[in-house]
Amino acid sequence: MEATFIELPAFERHRKEVLDDEEFRLLQQILLTSPHAGCVIPGTGGLRKMRFSHAQRHKGKRGGIRVIYHCWMPGHQIWLFALYEKGMQDDLTIAQRHLLRAALEREYLNRTTHDTQSFH
Repeated sequence: MEATFIELPAFERHRKEVLDDEEFRLLQQILLTSPHAGCVIPGTGGLRKMRFSHAQRHKGKRGGIRVIYHCWMPGHQIWLFALYEKGMQDDLTIAQRHLLRAALEREYLNRTTHDTQSFH
């Protein structure tokens, strides 16, 4: 699969603190190979959360990084919304899920020519 990666501000702001360039390339390769690898986060309109191993700190997937993303297949794009270390936060709050859903809806409207999209 070929896709363009779109780093949204929250992701871009924290990426260099959390991932070096090699790890970021590995993350991109994983998402290109398995774009639906992450679990769908309820209440976000279809955003996914993927566990990613953090090699710098010798943590496996369970203690590593969480990546919030969306695959927009018709546009061949993967939108990277956020990433955080497991130790920084466990599960997303309901308020955070609502904010992410609103951000997904905004991105969809800004990046597509379609008038409607079904959000879960």
